[in-house]
Amino acid sequence: MDQKSVNTLVADLIASRTPTIDLRGHSYDDHRKVVPILLNAVKAAGCWVTEQHALSSTLTELFLEVQLRSVFELYSGILSAGVELTRDSHTCMTALCTVRDHNPRSAKRRRIITVKLALNFLEEGGREIGRPSRGA
Repeated sequence: MDQKSVNTLVADLIASRTPTIDLRGHSYDDHRKVVPILLNAVKAAGCWVTEQHALSSTLTELFLEVQLRSVFELYSGILSAGVELTRDSHTCMTALCTVRDHNPRSAKRRRIITVKLALNFLEEGGREIGRPSRGA
């Protein structure tokens, strides 16, 4: 995500539009361990899980709704669950936290934000879980 995209996201957030935030991350832990921890962390942050899809054995999508005032808690909950976010996703969450913290009047902290979180579950060494190695 380049700076122009981040600025557009922030502008949409400050305006009356309801943005959808696309986050991507991965984990080397088993999805049966990470997803329940993540769901508990998300709920503890005050988020609502609106949809959850297991697209494959290695890819899960979560759709969340969160008030802007709770983005710090969401961000820390995602990280504490063992999810490693991409650089673009970190940039996006940092921008949201900055808007929330430094521009509270314009940011309308009660605003609901929709978050799509796509999680890949990988094995150590770069192979996806469930995908055989080339030599196997």
